[in-house]
Amino acid sequence: MIDIIKDSSTRIKTGLILFLAALIIGYLDSYFIIWLTLGALLVIALQESMKLFQMESSEVYYYSGALWFVAYFYPHAEDLFFILLLVYASVLAYSKKLDKKIILPLLYPTASFLFLLTLYAEFGIECLLWLLVIVAGTDIGAYFVGRSIGKTKFCETSPKKTLEGVAGGVVVAAILGTIFAIEPLSLFGALVVSLGVSLSSVFGDLFESYLKREAGVKDSGDILPGHGGILDRSDGFLFGAIVMLVILRAVI
Repeated sequence: MIDIIKDSSTRIKTGLILFLAALIIGYLDSYFIIWLTLGALLVIALQESMKLFQMESSEVYYYSGALWFVAYFYPHAEDLFFILLLVYASVLAYSKKLDKKIILPLLYPTASFLFLLTLYAEFGIECLLWLLVIVAGTDIGAYFVGRSIGKTKFCETSPKKTLEGVAGGVVVAAILGTIFAIEPLSLFGALVVSLGVSLSSVFGDLFESYLKREAGVKDSGDILPGHGGILDRSDGFLFGAIVMLVILRAVI
């Protein structure tokens, strides 16, 4: 275990800095700051996704930028994505000139960032911090359990991910998620949300691994030492936020 920690020192240091930044932003609890921060991360994530999808198009930034600007004023930001899809489909059918691949970075990561913003708008900063605890718990638990006792390969997409590591990450996330759950969720409700978000974050990470293998790259970027790019660090959140919002709307 000590050797694992030494080998992961850069990753741990970066993770602690990110966690501290999240706590500061959470303490300020400002809609404008959250919107601005997520917007800045979205711009970087879009650049990385364009590399993964192996495409070049400035139009993606215009569409996503317009969505994000309107999202500041509209209470249900995720709805705007579907309006954009209707407009996109209409223009495509009329002109037959739009690049069909533009839809890919709009789906991943733009749509998920809109869900993150809505999650904050509807359930507050405590919910975003809860999401952070669950996804981080899944990641950290899977990493250390997988490195220490992992033997069974989880799937071909991510050869280093083990079944033992995934199970360990989900268990850790379920425990931490239940402890730090928002009110007025019951113990059972908190456990359901934690398990759902944890499992979805695993497949969010797996999806990004698939994209990287398809693109032939190790990381989506290099802005975060020891972690890679923004998508490398936020892939679990991008899937987890959607699942968390859907389940919370059903149970609260």
